[in-house]
Amino acid sequence: MSKSRFTKTFEKLRHKLGDKVSSDVSLSPYLTWRVGGIARVFVLPETLSDLRIVFEEVKEAEIPYFVLGRGSNLLVADSGFDGIVVKLSGSFRKIVVDGLELRAGGAASVPALVHATTRRDLGDLTFAAGIPGSLGGAVTLNAGAFGKSVGETIKEVIIYNHKGELESFPASKISFGYRECSLAQQGIIVEATLKLNRADPIRIKSDLKRYFRNRSETQPLAYRSAGSVFKNPPDFFAGKLIEGTGCKGLKIGQAQVSSKHANFIINLGGASAESIYHLMVKVQKEVYEQKGIFLEPEVTILGQFEEPLVVRNKPEG
Repeated sequence: MSKSRFTKTFEKLRHKLGDKVSSDVSLSPYLTWRVGGIARVFVLPETLSDLRIVFEEVKEAEIPYFVLGRGSNLLVADSGFDGIVVKLSGSFRKIVVDGLELRAGGAASVPALVHATTRRDLGDLTFAAGIPGSLGGAVTLNAGAFGKSVGETIKEVIIYNHKGELESFPASKISFGYRECSLAQQGIIVEATLKLNRADPIRIKSDLKRYFRNRSETQPLAYRSAGSVFKNPPDFFAGKLIEGTGCKGLKIGQAQVSSKHANFIINLGGASAESIYHLMVKVQKEVYEQKGIFLEPEVTILGQFEEPLVVRNKPEG
């Protein structure tokens, strides 16, 4: 991508959006692994009007872009991303609870949603306690835990589509699966409405305590990570498969397969994106060679890495 095209686009966005636009911004502070390089252009749109301006310029310049949530499910290459990173802000973080419904912007944090609902004796999101992502990311990946998922609570989702228009999808028009949603390629989730139910406040408190205790006992919360690295294959748990190959505790540089939960890769301090990525490749190859099962990454990979993950070259049949 030519530098002049980036410079021109940056200058136009800066002129229209002011200090909501920055250049050569390190992404590592925005990611839970705390690794990764820079974004050539970084934009914090606060309103729908801002978002329209961004994508008018992106479309005109034909520059690649990525929408960043709370960075809890993302690995960015040390070389960074040669494109525009868009992180929804401002009004996109709003949360409104009205009776048994919650309406929130795509950038609203899942912890904030859990707090807003449980304090009003709405118990449907207790399972999400401890999930660090944004609502938009949670819907896109149908985030879940303890046998429940976000998709079960959705009433309506509004996206900003590729035509630059707002488009509304009722739950009946959305397909949710294991860590997937049919809206993933349709556009940017700017708002969602959840339909919830009243629950016994004592039960809510008990559930929250139980879920937090489970995470504390089974997950390496003392270290930087991105949660589960691989999806669970049908009828298997990725962590058990990885542990069965002897990869638990394996290290590359300062990246390590957690000895507490084998489907977590932790940053021991000073890890690079490359070391985390190489550890993912190593684990994926070992599970395939020893168990005959492909592990599909649950984390999103952004930027260029030297060695491809096996899943990208999965043979037919």
